[in-house]
Amino acid sequence: QVQLVESGGGLVQPGGSLRLSCAASGGIVSNHYMGWYRQAPGKQRELVAGISSSSRTNHLDSVKGRFTISRDNAKNTVYLQMNSLKPEDTALYTCYMYTNRENWGQGTQVTVSS
Repeated sequence: QVQLVESGGGLVQPGGSLRLSCAASGGIVSNHYMGWYRQAPGKQRELVAGISSSSRTNHLDSVKGRFTISRDNAKNTVYLQMNSLKPEDTALYTCYMYTNRENWGQGTQVTVSS
């Protein structure tokens, strides 16, 4: 059974940076599509960034140039480096792995506020 555990969220001022981590067990991150989603209160969940098994990445237009998804195969972990954070980036960020089913973590809260 796949387990995804996120960490790295918190409160940060506008313009600051955070790095989110998603540690996987029961599944190999390099073998599957991995994604970071976010959902803000009253809004729909959206895909922020994804990385395929062939290392192809995709990023939401509003975060391009600020956020970067990557993975460490040795640690079986996926990261989301977030720079130049804005208040509108405030959301619950959740890790996702697609095997033959959808697998979700519990999420980590990111709050961008002065």
